[in-house]
Amino acid sequence: MTQVRAGDRLTAEDAAFLYLEKDEMPLHIGSVSTFDGVIPFEPLLEYVESRLPLIPRYRQRLVTPPFHVGHPTWEDDPDFDLRKHVFLTTLKRGTETELRKLAGNVFGRVMDRTKPLWDLLLVHGLDGGRCGLIARVHHCLADGVSGAGLMNVMLNAEAFSPPARAKPKRDQRRPFPGAETSLADALASSYSEMVNRVLAAQSATLKILEGLASEQNVGGFQELARMIPGMLTPVERLPFNRPLAGPRRIAWARYSLDEVKAIKNSRGATVNDVVLTVLAGAIQRYAELHKVALKNRLLRLMVPVNVRAKENDTGYGNQVSMLPVNIPLDIRNPLKLLEEVTQITSTLKAVHVAELMSLFGTWAGATPAPVQALLGPMAALIPLPSFNMVCTNVPGPQFPLYALGHEMLTYYPYVPIGNEMGVCCAIQSYNQRLYFGMTGDVEAAPDLDGLKVFLDRSFSELRKAAGITRPRKPRARPHPVAAPATQPNTAPAPLIH
Repeated sequence: MTQVRAGDRLTAEDAAFLYLEKDEMPLHIGSVSTFDGVIPFEPLLEYVESRLPLIPRYRQRLVTPPFHVGHPTWEDDPDFDLRKHVFLTTLKRGTETELRKLAGNVFGRVMDRTKPLWDLLLVHGLDGGRCGLIARVHHCLADGVSGAGLMNVMLNAEAFSPPARAKPKRDQRRPFPGAETSLADALASSYSEMVNRVLAAQSATLKILEGLASEQNVGGFQELARMIPGMLTPVERLPFNRPLAGPRRIAWARYSLDEVKAIKNSRGATVNDVVLTVLAGAIQRYAELHKVALKNRLLRLMVPVNVRAKENDTGYGNQVSMLPVNIPLDIRNPLKLLEEVTQITSTLKAVHVAELMSLFGTWAGATPAPVQALLGPMAALIPLPSFNMVCTNVPGPQFPLYALGHEMLTYYPYVPIGNEMGVCCAIQSYNQRLYFGMTGDVEAAPDLDGLKVFLDRSFSELRKAAGITRPRKPRARPHPVAAPATQPNTAPAPLIH
């Protein structure tokens, strides 16, 4: 991870999530995880504080320059208080339904921009002797790949915790900038960023054109030409594509990652192709339940794609492009649907659509910061959503992780909804399972739990059609015993990527 300095300025991609955010569309990402046993609150506070030096951005807040002449900067928060970011609550009934309702309420609130933009809620009282953690990080700080920053430093690959690290000294913090300093720095950096973006965009344009001109892309262009009409036509609304008026509702599903991989290997697909096929099959059933005709109808998905270069990765920010994936909803055979999805995604990759979309963002980012800040809220005036929903899939570690000696049992990701996309879907793999987190507006999708049932049916049908049999359940392995405090684990926390 590169050095994080006070005064670091948001990129145009990161700042967009601030400009687009509004009360009815909070733009943070997050997760809900459950652990065996009960994590005590005070030791958790001490442990999180000991790990904060590894993520210095979590002690910084945003400062907007006068007149929006530049994007906001990250500055050391002189009033940082960990107890304003880590909280404790106890469930009354202890059910998963109650936990999901609590998570929906938490995720539905806009974060306070006068503080560092993250928080963590420890949840006691979950049945089965378990506890939960609800984590939020603003999207301007992280995307799906880097969004588990706080969780990364809390979790360990062993059942016991590393020793506490030294706390940062207060005098190491940079003084909070005044308005004149902020204005002068913003003017200089905004001009520099605009020039750099124009040069980068020109270079990227030439590189993409060279790749598109290669002989291997001729067939891809022909297939793309067949798909373009569906990309250019206005998106057809599904039942949940309507103005958002209520709090958030959460639904979860999980499946065997080994079974997903067996399906994709049997059909020459990818894990993401299988995920999109399962989701499309569920949307088919959901649309039919609401009397929506499926003939010639497309499911238009925004699928984020990670474009970060490891050598330039700071661990923060948004480094994603996106694929506009249009899936026919009138293909009933699950294997034929998977074949169609695989063909679509392969074509989009072959003709560098993700790179083209990223290039568009680079050019858009060259627009002066005041214009971007002004246009952001106006995006809500667009009469139709550009997509039916967002579907993001992030790979994670395939081994158990622990917090203060307690094993993380489940990990459900969260992705925000907005712009009349009343349902969105996030997927994360962890410990040989694939976790689906469905977010829905309580008014636009009051029957979100039914969509979870349709996901289960869609996955089951695809698995059976691919000839994948469910293996026998392995014997339960013994619970790991925490090591004595005199034998701490000093290995660094693994990154969830």
